Amino acid sequence: MKRALIAVGIVTALGAGAYIYVLRHSASPIAVNTTPVTRGDVIDAVASTGTLQAVTTVQVGSQVSGNIQELRADFNSIVRKGQVVARLDPALFQAQLDQAKANLAQARANQTKARSDLDRMKVQLLDAQQKYTRAKELAARNLLPASDLDAAKIAVDSADASLQSQQATLAQTAAAILSADATVHQNQVNLDHTIITAPIDGIVTQRSVDVGQTVAASMQAPTIFIIAADLTKMQVNANIDESDVGRIRPGQRATFRVDAYPTEQFGGVVTQIRLQPVVQSNVTTYGTIINVPNADLKLKPGMTANLRIEVAHKTDILRVPNAALRFRPTTDMFAALNQPVPPEALTGGGRAGRGQQGQGGAAATTAPSAATPAVPRDPAQRIERFKAMSPEQQQEFLARLKRRGADTSAFESATAPPAPPGGPPKAARGAAAAQTIDALFAPLPVTETRGRVWLFQDKQLKAAAVRLGITDGTNTELIGEPFPQGTEVVTSVTGVGTVRPQAGGAASSNPLLGNQRGGGPGGFGGGGGGRGR
Repeated sequence: MKRALIAVGIVTALGAGAYIYVLRHSASPIAVNTTPVTRGDVIDAVASTGTLQAVTTVQVGSQVSGNIQELRADFNSIVRKGQVVARLDPALFQAQLDQAKANLAQARANQTKARSDLDRMKVQLLDAQQKYTRAKELAARNLLPASDLDAAKIAVDSADASLQSQQATLAQTAAAILSADATVHQNQVNLDHTIITAPIDGIVTQRSVDVGQTVAASMQAPTIFIIAADLTKMQVNANIDESDVGRIRPGQRATFRVDAYPTEQFGGVVTQIRLQPVVQSNVTTYGTIINVPNADLKLKPGMTANLRIEVAHKTDILRVPNAALRFRPTTDMFAALNQPVPPEALTGGGRAGRGQQGQGGAAATTAPSAATPAVPRDPAQRIERFKAMSPEQQQEFLARLKRRGADTSAFESATAPPAPPGGPPKAARGAAAAQTIDALFAPLPVTETRGRVWLFQDKQLKAAAVRLGITDGTNTELIGEPFPQGTEVVTSVTGVGTVRPQAGGAASSNPLLGNQRGGGPGGFGGGGGGRGR
């Protein structure tokens, strides 16, 4: 029995030793993954979607109600300006026109009768006046009683009143003629509107009615056709997110694809950024118009365009992969490489944000640069010393003050350019006479930021500060070409943080917990430079 226990103890000891040996030697070897710095094109672009539409579309409707009697155009018909495209049943409007003409003829006849009555009244008045004159002569010689003289005077007054009444009647007939003539003209216009013609040269893209259908033009004209002026010139109405609209300018080049031609790429130019916001699901976008040539008529109205608007485009430049800019070495990596932790690893060093553009960029590290001279505490001396700095040193100094929350207005005003003599420059005077807001958009500043990459030289990680330009999401421009083409930059370190024995020489006994300290191979720096745990 004692020998059996001794044998079991020996076997257990050997198994534990083998287990510990396997744990200590099962770690993957340390591997530093690098990628070369290349030369090529970098395009900074804004992605969006839009809808293709004709530059000019006209809705052709009917101004009168009626039944469609005839259609002379259909979908895809090419029409010319003035060409008859549809007719309404003219019977009702023709009857109304005939009735109005009859009323006009009657009004004219009434006017003729009124004129003849007026002439008769004039003759009666003249006769009464002559009789009154003879009566006065006879009464003056006492040959006519006074009653007869009064009767003659009454006859004159009565004939004069009848004449004036007839003149008013004649004026009424003239007004009736004008009214009847206007009614005839109105009914003639309504009859003419039963013939619908094309207002422009173009192509019919929509037909909304059929023969025999009734259209009712009460509050608005019903649409019968939609005609596109010229499908060889189209436009994309894109919806640009509010976070990107500040980088869009008229004249920028845009490329897009449509599902109908997945292997072809089409191009256009930004012509307008509309200031009408569209809010959907708490997302604000702005309509942007892109003119697109369509000489071969491949593009059709309503197609969805997946487009990219080029904000900046540089060709044949030195570029570094973004994975190298995201790489952050950890203390475990330096320990695995038997390398002391350099001071650069204790501060940030990735690509700076977009904030500082066109003026040297923001410093990537939080520590002050040794190249920036000290600034005295006296305000006047501080400004003079600040003016003596180089532009890069000034930007670095201002960035440090802003990080501390200090006021930088005095230093910024000290470096502001003086106002030009003779008033504003010609560009400003030209902007005052601009007809649209698009002409007032300032050009985009040049993008320049600071960053850091790591090189693997002599089996050690070495930091290198770089100046960065535009990026396309995969590669970033290297300004000043600090490295020759083909220089290897570190993107990740694998084999760090693999399974290791815990304190006391034993690994975790719970198979559900797995490794309690680090991940598998590539736990640090894997996946394009991400930090492992």
